Amino acid sequence: MTTEAIATDAFATAVVSSCRTTLGDSLRSVVYFTRDDFEVLYVRKDLYDDDESMRAVKADLVESERTAFGPQETYDRTDGPTGTGPGFGEYEFTLRVFSDGFVGRVVGGDHGVIVTTDELELTEFEEMEVAIRRMLEDESAE
Repeated sequence: MTTEAIATDAFATAVVSSCRTTLGDSLRSVVYFTRDDFEVLYVRKDLYDDDESMRAVKADLVESERTAFGPQETYDRTDGPTGTGPGFGEYEFTLRVFSDGFVGRVVGGDHGVIVTTDELELTEFEEMEVAIRRMLEDESAE
């Protein structure tokens, strides 16, 4: 993994601003990732002693969340062979709930954003997801 920017400055600023606006002081970190690389766009100052330990933790997190780029047939098959089953619809975002916080992932095309927070209400994540999804789509269109 490189330490060079993989997201444009404008995109990174917009994503972090949107996350900070919708999630407030509960926001822990924002990570932009692709199939091959990642970039930490924001990390709350009270979380890590140094950049090296922070990048190591975020590298492990990104590897776990890259599953979003894998095959999605498992969910597609829920519609059943005739397409009459109780389908889930379009993927929107993933939210992992832990005892002390959340990990949210939004993927669009070949890139995504991972957001970590302290405990929050689900509606706050939904607002963030809508905003980030639009930004990922706009970034892909450029």
